[in-house]
Amino acid sequence: MKRYVLLLALILAAGPPPAGAAAQDEAARAEKAWAAAVVAGDQATLDRILAEGLIYTHSSGLVEDRSVYFGKLKSGALKYEAIEHESITVKPYGNTAIVHSKARMRGVSDGKPFNVYSVMTHTWVKQGGVWKLAAHQATRLP
Repeated sequence: MKRYVLLLALILAAGPPPAGAAAQDEAARAEKAWAAAVVAGDQATLDRILAEGLIYTHSSGLVEDRSVYFGKLKSGALKYEAIEHESITVKPYGNTAIVHSKARMRGVSDGKPFNVYSVMTHTWVKQGGVWKLAAHQATRLP
């Protein structure tokens, strides 16, 4: 019984996780939700999580705003078949989080298949209680 009391006292003394840890977990979930929504073609989720001022820089160097990127996803001109994260690192800064990852992305763009291994940096901002993707930058890896 004394062990349980001691364990409970240690847990209570430790207190809740730091606020940064919650933001870190939320941003990591948002990152995974983005990947799942893109692959599934879940337009409702994408509409909710893509920031109005989104700057989306593809690994090819092509830069698109939200309306062009989302429009290509909706029309099927851009279709992701898989996004497989190899690693994800999250650095929270208040209502912003920088997510750095390595991922393999496969799909079709304008009728041409792609299979890209890249490093990505995503900037997520929390607006109205929702994490939104504000910037995407990808660089191809060999």
